[in-house]
Amino acid sequence: MNMNRHWPNVKLHDVAEIRVSNVDKKTHACETPVRLCNYMDVYSNDYIHTEIPFMEASASSLEIERFSLIPGDVIITKDSESPDDIGIPTVLIDEIEGLLCGYHLALIRPNKDEIDPIYLAKQLSTSRVAQYFALNSSGSTRFGLPIGAIEAIEIPKPPKPEQRKIAEILSTVDWAIEQTEALIAKQQRIKTGLMQDLLTRGIDEHGNLRSEETHEFKDSPLGRIPVDWNIKRISDCYAEPSRNGLYKPMEFYGPGWRMVHMPQMFRGLIVDVANAVRVHVDNSEIERFGLETHDLLIARRSLVLEGAGRCALVPEIGEPTTFESSIIRIRLNKNILNPVFANFFLNSEAGYRVRLPFIRQVAVSGVSGEDTAQFVVPVPELDEQRRIVGYVENANVAIEKTIAMTAKLRRQKDSLMQDLLTGKKRVTPLLETEAPAVQTP
Repeated sequence: MNMNRHWPNVKLHDVAEIRVSNVDKKTHACETPVRLCNYMDVYSNDYIHTEIPFMEASASSLEIERFSLIPGDVIITKDSESPDDIGIPTVLIDEIEGLLCGYHLALIRPNKDEIDPIYLAKQLSTSRVAQYFALNSSGSTRFGLPIGAIEAIEIPKPPKPEQRKIAEILSTVDWAIEQTEALIAKQQRIKTGLMQDLLTRGIDEHGNLRSEETHEFKDSPLGRIPVDWNIKRISDCYAEPSRNGLYKPMEFYGPGWRMVHMPQMFRGLIVDVANAVRVHVDNSEIERFGLETHDLLIARRSLVLEGAGRCALVPEIGEPTTFESSIIRIRLNKNILNPVFANFFLNSEAGYRVRLPFIRQVAVSGVSGEDTAQFVVPVPELDEQRRIVGYVENANVAIEKTIAMTAKLRRQKDSLMQDLLTGKKRVTPLLETEAPAVQTP
């Protein structure tokens, strides 16, 4: 199908050489040591570069000759457990000595006089090509692309200057996304360190982080803490006793009020109330099992050890909402313990160490309401709890802004790919405004 009347379509085998790799991950003494570009390296990165930690392996001289990678090579995932995950492309942008294309991948080496490598990789990442690969894959439990299907994919081929400009624009957006993602990771690391300090050392009335050089500390079940902090059990901070959730058979599911289930507990520090399921409950059940803003919900069970006893905070809710039987509701006395502060602590590394001794492992990991009552938490003065909450929430706001910026860049990239790779919007006006190259005698 011709995507643009100005551009011809070409089959991939007319502009590139395709090789399906058989280089495994094993190391043999009789072979040459190499580095492997493996499936997840391709799947997780738009560009292959020197900063990726490649796996060490070995290869025969024939494998080295056929599957050594050079800058400009495009690599795609050839096999997967899902047809949606085949044909995922990346492109090698750095010179990396001794790097080979690994198993379950296809190496596509474009003729650079005909097709720009980054432009080609972007074309291979479009939904049109993904649909083609899914339709042409074979298998039942594991799906694979025959080399003939890869060779036959049609690629729109604008003039080389247009290809290069499209590649330049899209790679610039990719670089901006990469920078914002790196910033998010840095902000997360800073926040983790900040929370560790705030939840064990606190902030004095002047807004300074306490240290043992400037403030008095004491020993406690949680380690060294400021001298004026208390340690309390969660049950000593209840506004009312904890309660296990409500059990409802499937026939009650349907039109009704919202009920929080376990999946809504594990999507962050805040309960994902908006995606709670609908269940028919009566007024007496709402009265007994209803949720209020800033209730803490604790997971009674989890398939993973660290999930048991994990908690999440109930946000503002606009309608009656209940919770299911695998969840414990804790309603704190806010004159003793700020629920947001408690939520931050119980989900921190120190909080996990508090929870861990109570977690029972049978078929799944679990805790009981009696266990959670014994969880201990630090209890600074309320003003200091609020200061600590403010610092952490400011860090969260900064991270959320960067996440929103990344999402906006991704939307812009999707729009640009749709416009530029189909020829809906041409880059020729940009080429016309560029200064001509200086001719040297």
